[in-house]
Amino acid sequence: MDFRTLIRVDELQRHLAAPNLVIFDCRHDLMKPDAGAQAYAHGHIPGARFAHNDTDLSGPKTGRTGRHPLPDAGVFMSWLGRNGVDAGKQVVAYDHAGGASATRLWWMLRHWLGHERVAVLDGGWEAWVKAEGPVTAELPRIAATRFSGTPRPVWVDVDYVRSHLNDPDVTVVDARSPERYRGETEPIDPVAGHIPGARNRLYKENLDASGRFKPAAMLRAELTALLDGRRPDQIVHQCGSGVSACHNILAMEIAGLTGSRLYPGSWSEWCADPSRPVARG
Repeated sequence: MDFRTLIRVDELQRHLAAPNLVIFDCRHDLMKPDAGAQAYAHGHIPGARFAHNDTDLSGPKTGRTGRHPLPDAGVFMSWLGRNGVDAGKQVVAYDHAGGASATRLWWMLRHWLGHERVAVLDGGWEAWVKAEGPVTAELPRIAATRFSGTPRPVWVDVDYVRSHLNDPDVTVVDARSPERYRGETEPIDPVAGHIPGARNRLYKENLDASGRFKPAAMLRAELTALLDGRRPDQIVHQCGSGVSACHNILAMEIAGLTGSRLYPGSWSEWCADPSRPVARG
């Protein structure tokens, strides 16, 4: 198995018994933090482990680092090892939100730690159920191992973003909804608006009507128009807390536009300091 961006439901079904496969259920509800674990307990893809977006895929919150700061790399790698992930494993992540949470695990493994064989289940839980894929409530038997990786400089911090606000060579792409981007509503964070100069592409625009990623050629055309002459390595992705922004990174990779970076703190970190400028409209 060698899947590095997406894996279809039928492909996962064929490889479900593969000894080198590790599946993670990343279902998460921002407003109901326990909902993902409850859904997992009710039923999941056989062999899947549960990955909690707030704890397993994030570090401790300080009130100034955003809602989902990156965890300590050593802590995260230990968690991966306890869940049976090592260099020889093919990892598959899925959720029930079009990949909004699963792409965070994909990015952390593929980009941050350099584990190449990791993919997102295209269409997620809904596509699996629709295809009548097997479902179980049984917890997997996990053989712990050791994951070893070297964190790579594929993300930027708040100081980098602020120091490049007027830099034509750095463009921020905001994956939140247009109304949140424009500052018309803000259901989660204390301040509405966006980082000055940021462009908006809601992560759901990467999906077709069935909830699967659009074809590579279509994504490339849409994202090239968004970049408007900018190179991928000039792009910094953000959202509310560095989760759904990874969806845009995956879409760019599918489109062959590699080299962009993540701002993990995103809007929840940016707006925590009133001295940072806010744009609306």
